[in-house]
Amino acid sequence: MISLSFLFTVFLAVFVAEMGDKTQLLLIALTSKYKVRDILIGTTASILVLNALAVLAGGLLNEFLSTHIWIVKLIACLAFFYFSLTSLLKDNEEEEASGCRIKFAPMAVFCIFFIAEFGDKTQLTAITFGATNGLNLNAIGIWLASSVALLVADIIGLCVGYFLHGKTPDKFFNILAFAVFAVFGFVNLYVVLTSLELNSLMIPIIAGVGVVFTAICAIILKRNSRAGL
Repeated sequence: MISLSFLFTVFLAVFVAEMGDKTQLLLIALTSKYKVRDILIGTTASILVLNALAVLAGGLLNEFLSTHIWIVKLIACLAFFYFSLTSLLKDNEEEEASGCRIKFAPMAVFCIFFIAEFGDKTQLTAITFGATNGLNLNAIGIWLASSVALLVADIIGLCVGYFLHGKTPDKFFNILAFAVFAVFGFVNLYVVLTSLELNSLMIPIIAGVGVVFTAICAIILKRNSRAGL
């Protein structure tokens, strides 16, 4: 029987690992795009799935991550760039697809959070506890403790975002979301290039992506200006 002290250790370790992590900033940024309800649903589902994978797979998943993490980070890179650019779009452009966005918002949040958190230090923490404990009934307790810890830490970030969203002009918050997603995009691009050992091409590739990204931003801002938004 797993002890309460061990479960508290799991909770504390995951909670501390998540505090100040990038996914907290991610949730703050997401409050400018989705309703709090949709963010909670998507985030909770993603956390449960992520920690289930971590605890059940344990050391095997850790081995997989060490050799294939670049694939996940590349997907994350593209997703972050996409959401950074869409943060520049004005409300009337976003409303054209509002029906689909509202309907599938929790799934969108689920995917964003999943690729951002997959392979992160909080999941690796859960992997460590899962590998140490093994696959038995105690794994359920580890899964629940790590999931609750991650959710509590991220709700704190979500509350900060909701507070800022209510006190800060929408334009400022959209700029914040744009900046956060853009930084995450370039950070994940760096991780991908490092994982593939493309150090000699790193500067040209990042510079090239930066030029394309800037050009697309300019096009979007020009369209907004022409529309008088």
